[in-house]
Amino acid sequence: MTSVTRETFGRIGIWSSALHGSRTDDAGRHAIAEAAAELEELKYGTLWIGGNPSVGDAAAVVAATRTVTVATGILSIWEHTAEEVAAEIAAIDMSARGRLVLGLGVSHGPMVAQYAKPYSAMVAYLDALDAAAQPVEPGHRVLAALGPKMLNLATGRALGAHPYLVTAEHTAEARTALGPGAILAPELSVVLDTDTDRARTTARNMLAMYLQLPNYTANLLRLGFAESDFAGGGSVRLLDALFALGDAERVKVRTREFLDAGADHVALQILTADEGGSGLPLAEWRELAGAFADEL
Repeated sequence: MTSVTRETFGRIGIWSSALHGSRTDDAGRHAIAEAAAELEELKYGTLWIGGNPSVGDAAAVVAATRTVTVATGILSIWEHTAEEVAAEIAAIDMSARGRLVLGLGVSHGPMVAQYAKPYSAMVAYLDALDAAAQPVEPGHRVLAALGPKMLNLATGRALGAHPYLVTAEHTAEARTALGPGAILAPELSVVLDTDTDRARTTARNMLAMYLQLPNYTANLLRLGFAESDFAGGGSVRLLDALFALGDAERVKVRTREFLDAGADHVALQILTADEGGSGLPLAEWRELAGAFADEL
């Protein structure tokens, strides 16, 4: 397969757990297919399937589109064996398979009973992908890397890194760690709401769960935040660093901060007050596509 490139990733993508088709019924899967086709028409570069997706979830979005890059964001190495993943990817039509990027992560100790030696487990998983009957090549995989060791692994064994829940400052550090050759594609959560208090409430509703996971809090502490920033769903300082809150122009400014810090691509996750990011926020996706017309 031809490797995915910076050009095929595009500058701006969409990250959404709502594209996770295995969690819904036939009507829901049809809505996902229609939404994916529209996102492609809106010229987003990559569609990231969030919420611990499977290869099957990605394959459904690939089948619903024609040219857009599709990525898992992020498939847990503890829930799917490398051999199964490689076989499932090999089963995707050859003409479409080249658009698929396998985003891999080690998840979190509190969420995985067998969690142990995550770095070594990822190395072994990549070895198994390389050794599969039909390998998943480094040019078609990215790692959910936060710390220095996993970022270094993403440089040597993958296309690059897809950090989640990070700041522009982390992006600058990640770019230095990765070097110029690897692709850096951070996620950025967005609340399109000009009511500041309400936007922060929406952000805290999402953030509270992640602040219970030590991989994220350890990374934020490395970036200079304090334990006190984690109280009550996140301090204002933390929210302002992790989210884009406000109108579409504010989202553009925040996205530009990540791009200027060294990101090749920014995956925008829309959070809404009524859905908490779990629905298909079509109106918001359309609004952002208009605002980012010069980047898409």
